[in-house]
Amino acid sequence: MADIQINDGIIKIMNMEVQDPKAAAVLAEYPQVRWAEITRKAVKIGLGYLKGGEKP
Repeated sequence: MADIQINDGIIKIMNMEVQDPKAAAVLAEYPQVRWAEITRKAVKIGLGYLKGGEKP
């Protein structure tokens, strides 16, 4: 389980593992120095789905 914290509107995720061989293969096509930037953008896009908030 990942350690997730929220401080001043910043979400910090540590020790998260994502099992997705297809996504890993696409990410591996980029230079390793860009992996963090690309992953951050992908997570930010995914978190966009949370903007609707909790539905009753």
